[in-house]
Amino acid sequence: MNRYPLWKYVLIVVALLLAMTYTLPNFFGEAPAVQVSAAKVTVKVDTATEQKVEAALQAAGVRPSQIALEGNSVRARFDGTDEQIKAKDAIEHALNSDPSDPAYTVALNLVPRSPAWLAAKPLPNAKPMYLGLDLRGGVHFTLQVDMTSAITRRLDSMANDIRTALREKDVRHGGIERDGQVIRIRARDAATLAAAQRVITDQMPDLQLTPAGSGESLYLDAVYKPEALHRVQEQAIKQNITTLHNRVNELGVAEPVIQQQGVDRVVVELPGVQDPAEAKKILGRTATLEVRMVDQSAEGNAALSGGPVPFGSEKFPDDKGRPLIVKKEVLVTGENLTDAQTGFDSQTQQPSVNLTMDAKGGRVMLEVSRRNIGKNMAIVLFEKGKGQIISNAVIRGELGNRFQISGSMGVAEANELALLLRAGSLAAPMEIIEERTIGPSLGADNIARGFHSVVWGFVVICAFMCIYYVVFGGFSSLALAFNLLLLVAVLSMLQATLTLPGMAAMALALGMAIDSNVLINERVREELRGGASPQAAIHAGYDRAWATILDSNVTSLIAGLALLAFGSGPVRGFAVVHCLGILTSMFSAVFFSRGLVNLWYGRQRKLKSMSIGTVWRPEGVQLTSEGHRV
Repeated sequence: MNRYPLWKYVLIVVALLLAMTYTLPNFFGEAPAVQVSAAKVTVKVDTATEQKVEAALQAAGVRPSQIALEGNSVRARFDGTDEQIKAKDAIEHALNSDPSDPAYTVALNLVPRSPAWLAAKPLPNAKPMYLGLDLRGGVHFTLQVDMTSAITRRLDSMANDIRTALREKDVRHGGIERDGQVIRIRARDAATLAAAQRVITDQMPDLQLTPAGSGESLYLDAVYKPEALHRVQEQAIKQNITTLHNRVNELGVAEPVIQQQGVDRVVVELPGVQDPAEAKKILGRTATLEVRMVDQSAEGNAALSGGPVPFGSEKFPDDKGRPLIVKKEVLVTGENLTDAQTGFDSQTQQPSVNLTMDAKGGRVMLEVSRRNIGKNMAIVLFEKGKGQIISNAVIRGELGNRFQISGSMGVAEANELALLLRAGSLAAPMEIIEERTIGPSLGADNIARGFHSVVWGFVVICAFMCIYYVVFGGFSSLALAFNLLLLVAVLSMLQATLTLPGMAAMALALGMAIDSNVLINERVREELRGGASPQAAIHAGYDRAWATILDSNVTSLIAGLALLAFGSGPVRGFAVVHCLGILTSMFSAVFFSRGLVNLWYGRQRKLKSMSIGTVWRPEGVQLTSEGHRV
């Protein structure tokens, strides 16, 4: 009646071994490390670099606990932070002979102390959980997205698309200009106005057209429809978030938190970052790229000498502060950029950046260059709303998907520009409006407090269960310990990020898990009160408590899934641990605890008593704690 088949015990043993294996890495902590990676595309990090790092540390008298080539970087681990800082200075001095033009990036880092056999691939590949900002320390940024610039940039691009569409349909308009958030298309007569309206309506359904004017002053006012405007804003902030992810990847941060806050803000949390200034430098550079034609008209040349800037043009300085007049019409933007690599100009042998455009960008560059051979094309880099000319070159021939930026830039500037452009272009400028730094000591204190709350909660629950339910309380305590072990293992296998709300959910999971065992134990005691034999009481208690346990856990799971779907930030962290805790508690409280009971009592064919605390019959017939009638 109360016996498990062999395969169920095998399943329990396998689950226990897996839970212990994947929980184990969390107890080794993290070791201070120095990470060496390439600062230039032409520099490779290989075994030779590893040998240079080892020689530099040996010369400085610093003994690392381990040096390894991991992916595209060399990591040297140390026992303390003092050795880590000393090693960083020694490695940087040895590898970067010219500090103004470093070949390698030497950064402080934290790596797990897990033994090699635990981290071995493909199995077991056991890694510790990531710790959130509140537990590990790090930096928190809030960035404000300039939505007005995003909409303006899209309108400029839309005006260019309208110009191209009308030219392809041979509709001779009287000029296209943007006034605020309105694109105005002028026409010489009503027939031209109607033809332009048909073309724009067919090819650009996101625009709402309003004919206006009379006589020879006819024009169409085109504005974004409200739903399309909302979509533009959503796409802009999503692209910015993607770009920030790429930039954070360049920093080598594990499990960053980058999410939207409100309509026009983005929150960035970088746990474990030990150099906030470097992170702020990379994230704060809100660079966007635009390719425009240089205004070489008489009015444009006069503006270089102090005259007024012609209508439809703008003035920007180059890297040496010299002004240049460029047209407002944007040919392509950084959205069309797919790759950026450093190289050298084959003619001048100066450092350059080789750009690769997507299909749309390549098509536009081909058409523009074909019509403007011999004219100048400028590339404008915008940072924090300020534009700077980074390239002003003569179009010598037809351009396509690949072209080159070259000029008076050094190797360091070319590498920095390539890194920034390769990380992605922002759809709208952003500015850091809030910055917070959480020190590692505060994170360690939070870990200690959270760990103590879970441990002491576990100890008190186990003590109560053992006192109140005796041997069955011991079974419940073992099931609770298995549930905690299994929950930590699942979080580690999923490489989830543990935060303070997650630790609170873990403590709550213990209470919910033990609640299932209380239901089972009380149901078994009720069967004993009704006169059932011990074996029958065990069987009926588990079977009849299962429906109640399932109902209560499913309702709690629905609440957790709602928090996961509609919550954000700390709420989602709580919801993830809460939902996983419910699933593991159902397995441990029912399947695992019954396995223990069956192993202990099921092998006894004539079970006369069992230890489940004092049982009272309703009519006053008392049973002892061993289950005997008095």
